[in-house]
Order: sequence, then structure tokens, then C-alpha cells
Amino acid sequence: MLSGLSNAGKGGRGPNILWICADDFAPYVCGTYGDPIARTPNLDRLAGQGIRFDRSYCTCPLSTPSRMSFLTGRYPRSVGVTLSPTPLPQEEATIGKLLSQAGYETWAVGKTHYYKPLRSGFDCCIGLKEYTDWLDTQSGESIPPNVELLGPWLPWSDPVRVWLNADCLPYAVDHEMPDTFFTRAAARFLGEDRPGPFLLSVGFYVTHSPFRFPVEFRDRFSPAMFRPPPVGADDLARMPDVFRELTEEDKQGILAAYYTSTEYLDRNVGILLDALDRSGRADETLVIFHSDHGYMLGQHGRFEKHCCFEEAVRSALLMRLPGTIGAGQTTDALVELVDLVPTLLDLCGVEIPANVQGRSLMPLLSGATERHRDHVIAEYADNAEAMIRTERWKLIYSAGNRWRRDGYTTRDDRMTRSLRLYDLENDAEEMVDVSDRAENAALIKELLAGLVDHMRRTARDRAKLPDSTDPHVVLASCLPPWESKR
Repeated sequence: MLSGLSNAGKGGRGPNILWICADDFAPYVCGTYGDPIARTPNLDRLAGQGIRFDRSYCTCPLSTPSRMSFLTGRYPRSVGVTLSPTPLPQEEATIGKLLSQAGYETWAVGKTHYYKPLRSGFDCCIGLKEYTDWLDTQSGESIPPNVELLGPWLPWSDPVRVWLNADCLPYAVDHEMPDTFFTRAAARFLGEDRPGPFLLSVGFYVTHSPFRFPVEFRDRFSPAMFRPPPVGADDLARMPDVFRELTEEDKQGILAAYYTSTEYLDRNVGILLDALDRSGRADETLVIFHSDHGYMLGQHGRFEKHCCFEEAVRSALLMRLPGTIGAGQTTDALVELVDLVPTLLDLCGVEIPANVQGRSLMPLLSGATERHRDHVIAEYADNAEAMIRTERWKLIYSAGNRWRRDGYTTRDDRMTRSLRLYDLENDAEEMVDVSDRAENAALIKELLAGLVDHMRRTARDRAKLPDSTDPHVVLASCLPPWESKR
């Protein structure tokens, strides 16, 4: 619960914001989310000093659409970004632009998935170009003898075990790692005097495959420590073919690499938190940590996102603001990452644009309510797929009107409509589809109606939607990617 809520920090201004996003980070690989193996003391510290959201969801289990959604407070189809790589349309306003107009100094450091220059959205950007330019000036540090390094990431060209780092190989020495470069740049920003409030957005490349980590972090986790999740009988037909060649040992190695990259990520988060503490501005700075979506580490036989199972769509979300957000709080309210922009604008006393579709979390944070949404929704264009999830139920619908182009084809890859229903209260692992049970017919009709309502309300061009009461007709017209209609 929050105490003394105010739209202003010291000096009558809004709080500073340190906004950290980790790519493909699975919240369940984190101590504060209950993992006994993961070593994440800094994320655990952040959670203990603020609030942890246990049911936070992305709007798309794919990085570019998810990021363009949570940076604008609008849904992927609304902003016209449902695939990668697709640039954000010029007319769409990010949180960087909105806060810059309100007098904030806005910086973006690291990964953004914009696919266009960010100068129109942020005052300053430090990305891969700046990193590679810097790396070219370095003489290169020596690698210890007999240490094999991970090569370039070549998905779909190399065997899947290689681009998922099943051999758990390091990438480079710590000093030359991209995320180390970005961490140091962000820490320098935090250590400098700033004349006014700031938004510092930091995007980490880990924990995205191939789960890179420095040489200094090698051998932190033994593959033998891990037991990959079992694959259910119903998963076999839907499991992407690319994962069928993985052996049990491959899966153990992938898990070891992922956990190692998570420990490296946590180290970098700690550097930023320590730099903020040294700056003397920690008490007037909102810190947010989250992932752009989740990631599956063997559940249902998959090592990916690109679908609507819980591990793919549930994101981490931690928030801290001393004196405002009470320490050690947790909430199981259903929230979406699209809610972050209106929350920040609300907290900073900045007017929320009428076209923002997220809902401010402030009533939830203030203790005025323990609930936020009755349901959450996510979409994945490459499989013409969408989900609607309530407190208990999840419906996953695919229009069956699009051939997958993302590489994750299955043995049952046909252009046919499909519908699955899971009782999350009694089947948290989503192993039993109960859509064919007669007693669930009315529930399915209700959930489909909720999906249709969402599609109509969030369409970029509502005039193009069919005038039909058939939910399948409406959903089929909405789920193919907006970009394909340009």
C-alpha cells in the first residue's frame, strides 16, 4: 500500500524515473518470484523495498510489439506494430516524448526495438551503434587459455542447440560485453548532477538467446543442477518442430546458460541501484524493473515466447519509490504492461492523453482497491492468436487464417481455427484443454465476446471491421498483422 501519495517529489516536481527492461526475462527465474536456484540478490532487494506484481502480463509475446505498446500505453494493433521489425509510426507518442514535453530530461540506453532513430522520442539515446563505435577503440582484453567462446548468434542457420547456447559458453570478457557498456553509461548518467527531473530508460539485451554472459561468470551453474519440465501428451502435436532435436542434456545446458545470464543481468541491476543510492536521489526516484514478456524454458517442450502460455505472456514487474510505495508489498491483481505509461503520467502530474488505452495503477497502489482488471489480453500476429485470461480461466484462440513465418511451425501446422480453454485454478500448468466440455459452452461464449469487444475497441481503423455478430468473423479480420494491410 502507498502512503502519502503525491504527484510531486522534492521541490514540488514529479519524481525521477529509472525504468529498467530486461529482454525475454522469465520472472519465475528469480528469487523474489520463488526460484530457489536463481541468484538474483539485487532484484530481490528491489522487490523487498517496493512492490512486486505477481500477475503482470504483456500485450504481445514478441519484443517489438510489446515494447511499442508499453512505451505508448496503447495496444500493438492500435499503434500499428504487431511484428518485428516494424518501426513505430511517427504520430505515436512514447513516454519519452510525453515526459520531455513536461520538462523531463529523457534518455534511452541499451535495447529499444524501435527500428528507427529515437531522437524524436528521447533527448539522448545510447544504443548498439555507440557500443560498437566504443568497442572499435578498444585493444581487446585477453581471453584466458582453453576458454571456448560463444560465436555469433545465427538462429535458423545454426542448429537450435547452438543458438540457444546448450554448451553454456561465455561470450566475451566482462568489460567488452554490450550490457556492461550500457550499465556503465547509465551509471555515469545517474552519477552526474541533473538540473531537473529525468527519465532514464535502460534496456538490457540479456536474457535473450543466446543467453550471453561474461567469461568471468562461466561455471556458475552446472547443467546437472536442472531438470527440464516434462512435456505433456497434448503438447507433442503443438510443439514446434525445431525443438524436437534437443536432447535432455541440451535442455539442461540451455537452462544453465539462461540462469547464468540472469545472474549477470542481476549484477548490472545492482550497479544501477548502487549508483542511484550514491547520487543521493534514490528517495525521489521511481525505479521500475520489468520484462518485455516472459520466456518458456522447456514448458510444453518450448524454448521461446511466440505463444500464449503463461510462461510466455507473464512478465516481471517491480516498482519502488521510497516514502510513497510501502516496502515489501505484493499484489496478485491482474495488470498489463500497457498500464505503465498512464501510471507514470499520473504519478508525475502530467495529463494522460485521451488515446492512451492503459489504466493507471494508482488506485491499486494507493490501496483504494485490490483489483485492477477483470481480465488481461495478449495477441500474437504470426499465429493469428490471442488470449483472454480471467482470475480463473484462459481462452487461447487462433483464427487459422495465417501461415506462420516465424519459424516455429509444428507437425499440426494447418490453417485451421483452434480454440483452447484452461482452468488455471485447477490446472496452473495448462496441460488439459477443457474447451470440449459441455458445461463450459456458456463460458467460452462469454470469453469470445470479451475478445471481440477488445478487438473492436482497440482497432487502429474501426471502419474496416466487418459488421458482423459472429465472433469468428470479427476475430479473423483482426488477428492477421496490421502491417500486412499497409
